[in-house]
Amino acid sequence: MTPDPWLPTRQRLADTLLAAVAPVSACVLALGGLSAWTAAGNAGSPPRIGVTHARLYLPTGGTPQTAAFFRIDNTGDADDELVKVTSPAVPAGIALSRHHMVSGRAAYRETVPRLPVPAGGRLDMSPLTADVTVPVTGQWRDGDLVPFTLHFEHSAAVPALAVVVRSGAAGK
Repeated sequence: MTPDPWLPTRQRLADTLLAAVAPVSACVLALGGLSAWTAAGNAGSPPRIGVTHARLYLPTGGTPQTAAFFRIDNTGDADDELVKVTSPAVPAGIALSRHHMVSGRAAYRETVPRLPVPAGGRLDMSPLTADVTVPVTGQWRDGDLVPFTLHFEHSAAVPALAVVVRSGAAGK
């Protein structure tokens, strides 16, 4: 009587086991290495956002909008993006803007959906780079504090108080 070729034999079982050992060992080794890398703190960190130097230009001459500027630091190891700015003092119409330069001067402002905040870097808004366009809704005076909340793609929302300044004093 001929043995059934589909019945496991000791040799077939040994061959199957040996064939499975290599990929399983590689997976265990990779998982162990990644676990050790993470436990040692080398796997990176999420974005860590801080907001400083918040200022809002004092509206002049009956203009319908003004600009707010923020310094946003990301001390984490991952990029993030500013996606929205809100304020209880401004019910609607706040927009993110980027400035385009021609011959060293701001040529035009473009509304953008988001502004990048690089890992280990900074988004330092200025009249030459980017800003937050704010509709004029109140009678702000020099030195007033206007509350804003900055919303990010990956990080929690960050509240900030912007001081109202005359446009020539924005960097002070």
